[in-house]
Amino acid sequence: MLSHVASKTMMAGMLSPLFVIWFLAGLGGAVGEIGDGTTEPGTVNVGALFTFNSTIGRAAMVGIELAIEDVNADSTILAGTRLNVIAQDTNCSGFVGTIEALQLMEKKVVAVVGPQSSGIGHVISHVVTELHVPLLSFAATDPTLSPLEHPYFIRTTHSDHFQMNAIADLVEHFGWREVTAIFVDDDYGRGGVIALGDALAEKRSRISYKAGFPPNAGPTAISDLLVRVNLMESRVFVVHVNPDTGMNVFSLAKNMGMMATGYVWIATDWLASTLDSVVQPDPSAMSLLQGAIVLRHHTPDSAPKRRFTARWNAMLRAGNASSGLNSYGLYAYDSLWAVARAIDRFLSAGNTINFSADPRLHEANGSTLHLSTLRIFDGGESLLRQLLLTNFTGLTGQIEFDSERNLIGPSYDILNIGGGPRLIGYWSNYSGLSVTAPEILHRQPPNGSTTRQQQLFGVVWPGETTAQPRGWVFPNDGKPLRIGVPNRASFREFVTNNSNSDDLGGFCIDVFNAAIKLLPYPVPCSFVLIGDGSKNPNYDEIVNMVARNELDAAVGDIAIVRNRIKIVDFTQPYTESGLVIVTRVRGSSSSAWAFLRPFTLEMWCATGAFFLLVGAAVWILEHRENPEFRGTPKQQIATMFWFSFSTMFFVHRENTVSTLGRFLLIVWLFVVLIINSSYTASLTSILTVQQLSSGITGLDSLLSTSDPIGYQEGKFARNYMIEELNIPESRLKPLNSPEEYAKALELGPKAGGVAAIVDEIPFVEILLSAYCQFRIVGPAFTKNGWGFAFQRDSPLAVDLSTAILTLSENGDLQRIHDKWLSRSECSSQDTDIEASRLSLSSFWGLFLLCGIVCLLALVGYIIKTCCQYSKFSSTEADKSEENVEVSTNQKDPKFGKLKSFKNLMHFVDTKEEEIDEIEEKQKELGDHTL
Repeated sequence: MLSHVASKTMMAGMLSPLFVIWFLAGLGGAVGEIGDGTTEPGTVNVGALFTFNSTIGRAAMVGIELAIEDVNADSTILAGTRLNVIAQDTNCSGFVGTIEALQLMEKKVVAVVGPQSSGIGHVISHVVTELHVPLLSFAATDPTLSPLEHPYFIRTTHSDHFQMNAIADLVEHFGWREVTAIFVDDDYGRGGVIALGDALAEKRSRISYKAGFPPNAGPTAISDLLVRVNLMESRVFVVHVNPDTGMNVFSLAKNMGMMATGYVWIATDWLASTLDSVVQPDPSAMSLLQGAIVLRHHTPDSAPKRRFTARWNAMLRAGNASSGLNSYGLYAYDSLWAVARAIDRFLSAGNTINFSADPRLHEANGSTLHLSTLRIFDGGESLLRQLLLTNFTGLTGQIEFDSERNLIGPSYDILNIGGGPRLIGYWSNYSGLSVTAPEILHRQPPNGSTTRQQQLFGVVWPGETTAQPRGWVFPNDGKPLRIGVPNRASFREFVTNNSNSDDLGGFCIDVFNAAIKLLPYPVPCSFVLIGDGSKNPNYDEIVNMVARNELDAAVGDIAIVRNRIKIVDFTQPYTESGLVIVTRVRGSSSSAWAFLRPFTLEMWCATGAFFLLVGAAVWILEHRENPEFRGTPKQQIATMFWFSFSTMFFVHRENTVSTLGRFLLIVWLFVVLIINSSYTASLTSILTVQQLSSGITGLDSLLSTSDPIGYQEGKFARNYMIEELNIPESRLKPLNSPEEYAKALELGPKAGGVAAIVDEIPFVEILLSAYCQFRIVGPAFTKNGWGFAFQRDSPLAVDLSTAILTLSENGDLQRIHDKWLSRSECSSQDTDIEASRLSLSSFWGLFLLCGIVCLLALVGYIIKTCCQYSKFSSTEADKSEENVEVSTNQKDPKFGKLKSFKNLMHFVDTKEEEIDEIEEKQKELGDHTL
């Protein structure tokens, strides 16, 4: 019948848990005698499943014994009911552990505390799920033991998921990027390493090598493993093994010299459990661990915990305990209390403990399998709900489960091993790394000052040094770094080779060698030339070779551009770069009338009109008072024109004597000064542009044409112009050397050449140092730099960046630049000058100011003149009425008819001094008449 069922199961394509139970139950009958399943009245059976003779098991045994004693002595818990614990020894075997679990199921246990092994936990979880018996594990920390897959599995300790996040925070805190994971290759080890890899990935770090060994590996296998990891680059080792075999790793590492300066050892909580379990610490064991960082489950200090510790120590002194107290002993104690409280609530709710047969399990004809002894706990689902509602303060802190069935408040002590364990800080899921206990931080409000402090006390590292290890070395396999170098066909100032890869020079190579010498450690390098030297290699392909691990790094004139930083890491740029446009400069013949170009026609007309206007205004203002502005009409016209245009050069000889005339002249001379300065600057610019004029003035004009464009073969300019600028590939012409650049530009687009060259600034500077007839037009339209390319997460990229900054600060980088890239004077001329003619819009404000001043001066003059004319007109009229007998020949002929327009004009043309004389005569005549 067994074979028939097995055959049907195989045909179904899966092995059901029922079949596993059936098969193993039969084996259980062969291993031990099956009990009768009877239970004493007033007693509830609870199973305990762990390895008795193990580091965790010895502590768990004492913890469970004390818990049973305390529970049965507490009248407030399970009143009238006695808790009976049936313990089974898994003997460090997954097979035996499964058999022992089945034997527990025969004894009608309502819950099982354990197991301590994650591997056994995976198998037993299927059994308890089928029989509805809750399983509370105080030591199975494998994160893959999920309640989604195993609904009756409850973890009463913290998952390794949190412990690995603590290690990832440590790695980030010390600035390391890679670690080597040393682990036992079982469910526990693999699950922890997977969680570690996920946690490191969130911090942009990674596991560089996973070194797993079998659960029962001997010293030889572990030694071989350590030899391999010692050849790797990383010197940060995370050890995630079992407590009973873990010390062998450190003992063998010590013998191999791997506990010396430069190494970093981080151990998960297994090592703290081992150290805490030792009653009398062994100094020789401590010396093996010197400098290691160890994580331990954090359990807050409390009065119950201190009393419990005192009881444990008393048992040790009395010989009733063989192990010191470790955190798993505390978790075992709290687990049994959680079961007791849940059963108490279960019974208080009126539930009864009943078991029923599973109809799918029945006796087969001729079979010795006692399948009927495996019964389903009818109240299992209710008890599971009560367990998940657990909420009390135990020895390990608050015992409460979150929505994912994890204990709340995961936290760890961080220890540094010296003469003994020394506390250097804490980690919790709430506050990260800190030097303050998590329970204190948790009571404070969540803000930036109390959470995620990321602080630790000082660490004494292996080798008894306080200097933080770098965390990596070059692989100790005798292989130098493979450094790819482009074998250039031109521009050898940047990379030059003298017949072989061992004799390289140039600006880029010298910068790299100078930076390497600044590193505090030797870096063996082997240069690999890429390309045949007849034409430039493709630089994108060189970077791809680094990404594909065909090269360790690439050194040369490699631009840091977007598509490359996605696949490799670059150092700090050691020189600035960017794409610019170079074109030929054709000198244009200067026009005979070029001197008229600074101003537009409107500007010339306005300027000339204002010269005449101001000249006429000054003549009007000065005519009556200034003899230099009088004379015959011809002389006055000549004076007016001469004065107007001579002010352009500030050479006017006529003095101004009137107040209004002087005020107007000051304003006009200021306007003339501005116009002269602007004219001079504009003319200079126009004549310069005539010498540097070309058809292409920048990127926009280049894109608007259909002329061929040259670029350097192998460089990123081609892809940039096609992908970013949408320039048709048919317009692009690959070139290799400065000579080809010059020839193509001289020929021009009509003769088979190019209209312009698009290349990076360092190459263009070398071109212009030899060919002064070419110029850069427009600004650089990309901003980037050159750097050395390394594989992703290579620590050399960071260290070389620091070295490049040092070269820049001490001046060595500039000296290397001057050695290889000195430029002639013509290459530094500015070619991006664009002259513009000055229009009236640039000066209308000045002209408006001058016009207003001129108008005000003339208005003032007119008002003054009209007042004088009115005064003399009234005086002369009074005189005519009183002296009508005086003949007309006695009157001044100029004022005979003052009221006529002609006489007004005569009055205006009269000198000011003559008017003053007439006023004196009229005053004397008036006095004589009186």
